[in-house]
Amino acid sequence: MPVDANTLALERPRSLNEALTMLAGEPRLVPLAGCTDVYVGLHFGTMADQRFIDLWPLKELRGISVERDVLHIGALTTYTEIIRSKIVQKRLPMLVAAAREVGGAQIQNRGTLGGNVANASPAGDTLPVLAAMGAVVVLRSATGERRVNFNEFYTGYRSSVRRTDELIVAIEIPALAGKQGFRKVGTRAAQAISKIVIAAVRAPVPKIGFGSVAATVVRVPKTEEALAAGRSIDDAIEVLQKEIKPIDDIRSTAEYRLKVASNLVRQFWQETA
Repeated sequence: MPVDANTLALERPRSLNEALTMLAGEPRLVPLAGCTDVYVGLHFGTMADQRFIDLWPLKELRGISVERDVLHIGALTTYTEIIRSKIVQKRLPMLVAAAREVGGAQIQNRGTLGGNVANASPAGDTLPVLAAMGAVVVLRSATGERRVNFNEFYTGYRSSVRRTDELIVAIEIPALAGKQGFRKVGTRAAQAISKIVIAAVRAPVPKIGFGSVAATVVRVPKTEEALAAGRSIDDAIEVLQKEIKPIDDIRSTAEYRLKVASNLVRQFWQETA
């Protein structure tokens, strides 16, 4: 049942510093921006939170740039902005591919990269890209800033190391040479939650990230090492099938996910040969 809007409270800071001060004083405030997930939760009555802080107007959290060969993407950068960015198209085409798979045009116009990271869903379309690239999550509070390796950011299903007084302010993505690949498998061609998603880079030591095969997005370092060592793709897939432990849920079965994950790695390796 939809939540009664009269029971909700919304704070609207005018600057990032003001937002961080609010969070320091009221840890129950829930950050929101594009609201593409928050509104769904409120509509279906599955979200218990009642106090929110609106980050959407904060220009400090927007923008795409390259600094010292590191791609810097503000947390409030939308999927549409990622898709249109010449910088991202050149440096990280698989992130553009992932952004195109997120919902329809309306969701792409409102949804943000920082929101996808903060939401912590293992099915998040952009997350395997960030995992494969070894991205860094930039967190800031009223008392300081810290950087967390993306592959150490999540602690479990929909949980992370972000404290209640912190905001994700940016994602930093280092340069990584090699052919890139992205593939999402869902129930239909568009606007579907993934059954499984892969992002990979054919670097000297390949980097492979998977979504929807565990409680969090995951890397497969043993499979990567097998490929880097020159072992056959069959050997590498044998390693992969022991390394990931997909689950059964309402969208798919563990058996299906394991088979498709193997096929996707094989396809990526053959296409980038």
